Amino acid sequence: MSNRKLHTSEVEHRYLGENPIRTLFYLFEEQRLRVFFAFIFFCIKHSPTWVIPLLTANTIDVIASHKSLRSLFWNILILVVVTVQNWPMNLLYVKFQSKAIREVENRLRSALVERMQQLTMGFYLKSNAGVLQTKIVRDVENIEQMVRNLSDGGSTAINGVVGAVLITAIKVPIFLPFFLILAPLIALFIAKLRFTLRDRNEVFRGEIEVMSARVNEMTTLMPITRAHGLEQSALQTMYDSFSNVKRAGLKLDIFNAKFNALAWVTFQLANVLCLATASYCALEGKFGVTIGDVVLLTSFFGQLIGSVILLSSLMPQIAKGFASIRSLGEVLESPDVEENEGKPALPPVVGEVKFDQVTFKYPASNRNAINGFNVSAKPGEMVALVGPSGSGKSTLINLIIGFLRPQSGEISIDGNDLSRFDLRTFRKYISVVPQESVLFEGTVRDNITYGLGSVSDQRVITALQAANALEFVNELPDGVNTLVGERGARISGGQKQRLAIARALIRDPRILILDEATSALDSQSESAIQSALETLMHDRTTFVVAHRLSTVQKADQILVLDRGELVENEHPCFKAISPSLARYSKIAFD
Repeated sequence: MSNRKLHTSEVEHRYLGENPIRTLFYLFEEQRLRVFFAFIFFCIKHSPTWVIPLLTANTIDVIASHKSLRSLFWNILILVVVTVQNWPMNLLYVKFQSKAIREVENRLRSALVERMQQLTMGFYLKSNAGVLQTKIVRDVENIEQMVRNLSDGGSTAINGVVGAVLITAIKVPIFLPFFLILAPLIALFIAKLRFTLRDRNEVFRGEIEVMSARVNEMTTLMPITRAHGLEQSALQTMYDSFSNVKRAGLKLDIFNAKFNALAWVTFQLANVLCLATASYCALEGKFGVTIGDVVLLTSFFGQLIGSVILLSSLMPQIAKGFASIRSLGEVLESPDVEENEGKPALPPVVGEVKFDQVTFKYPASNRNAINGFNVSAKPGEMVALVGPSGSGKSTLINLIIGFLRPQSGEISIDGNDLSRFDLRTFRKYISVVPQESVLFEGTVRDNITYGLGSVSDQRVITALQAANALEFVNELPDGVNTLVGERGARISGGQKQRLAIARALIRDPRILILDEATSALDSQSESAIQSALETLMHDRTTFVVAHRLSTVQKADQILVLDRGELVENEHPCFKAISPSLARYSKIAFD
């Protein structure tokens, strides 16, 4: 079965509406054989916990009854065998258990990142990057830890209960009702104490997510914070978040402390009761209870109660794991999915772009961001978008890329309605240079060739040359192999923008989108890049969010936007500036 199919099955499963226990069974459905063998090996390796009390009781009875050395020898020999087998059986248990858990862990993370690649940009506009990171890292880790603890602690408890009940039923059946009545009462008492754990864990986990989001926000805004002297404000925000985490954590810790202390006292008192009862029966010769049976009953009763307490102690981890399962559902079951599956690939793109009565409105807005838009751009044309902030320029760009889909109207490429095709195949023909260049921790070459695989050195150099970036790259310590730092922290803003332009150009796109791509450059660099772009834009449809007169002068069309309306579509000769363009000239050209 391919990874693709595996990940899709995880993506399509229900996490929010289904009981988390059923979800766990689903996640481990393909690991049933490994889980089964792991459990068998665990039972064998854990057998000393109930065999040793039995053989110890037998040994005491051998001594008390002055039986033969042969009986003593066989009891000791069996004790040695069951003890030594723990080592190989434990290795086999861990091998099968770990493979099953790690496979599910990998599949869940793969499903999350796959779904994130399918979600619309609208989802990310209302989501926090830190919270999403927590889901991939912490939530999957919580599920992994829950399953591991259930496997270890749960199997230990089950073996303890079964062994204690079974051997007691065989050796001293008269005490079985004592076990079966008292143990459930203690279990109910402990379960009642644990009832509020789920809510307390939810509160604590929520505070952790908020703190993670605040940390991500602080690191992202660090340049702005330091530049405006807002360190104390940023620190206060973090201190408040830390205090909330501390407060929720303390409440959780105190509750756990109370429970653990009460559980221990309950355990010891129950054990004393069993010891007293068994000792009385042995002294009075009732029910055939021997000295060895006193040891056996006390050991098994302690084991039985200990198993119940162990199961209850797993509740915090189980509650946290179940909360994480529901948390993953917020991403895996999000309805904000870009519908591409099953749609055909877009035919090879020439570059004709047409908007036909396109209207788009954001969910939280009272007015249309784009209203009844009608525009056609021929292959090779340069279209400039001008207008004040909020006029719809960025929305229009996102509609072209397919990040947003119109509520009405049609966007077509070469006469093909985009809504009928797989948008991922369309974006292979697009290159985008955003207003704020996005670079990652890696080399200059890695950033330029991102996603392209093997690219020749000459192709990289050509792209750098065209973006007027080759000179400064050659001056870097390791040239194209120089690490640029996280978000390009080791190079200047203008240099980052030129690398972003080189990244777009190396893809040889049919449609080029420049969102104020030259805004971070000085006049000399901008002039050189504009000259290169004129050659590279030949036979490519280009949309430019323009804030400078030099850009608009070279456009084939100037779309003047205001509050989502196309105020004017000009074909400039610049013998005169129209009234509409003059109205926005200060905003567009400053």
